[in-house]
Amino acid sequence: MAIFIVLSNLTDKGAETIADKPERIKEVNEELAKIGAKVKEQYVVFGDIDFINIVEVDNVETFLKALIELNSRGTVRTKTYLAISVDEAIRAIKTTPPIGHPHERK
Repeated sequence: MAIFIVLSNLTDKGAETIADKPERIKEVNEELAKIGAKVKEQYVVFGDIDFINIVEVDNVETFLKALIELNSRGTVRTKTYLAISVDEAIRAIKTTPPIGHPHERK
């Protein structure tokens, strides 16, 4: 399982769609569920971003294709970030061999 943070902004076309049919937001979540992506949390935010979505994904490649398709519809633009838990990050830092640092003492 991979976790992604997806920041979404509606286009003018997307804002019209949501104004006419607000339940469309949940319909997109159902579309994503069909490809194994579960929207764990979703927030409408005020500011320069319209939605923050926490998405759990079974298959990263399939999720990539879904995001491209969603963006190609012209109703939304997304920025997507892979997220890992702090515990996973600590474990990775402790167990992954160093690649070497030019100022490392030998």
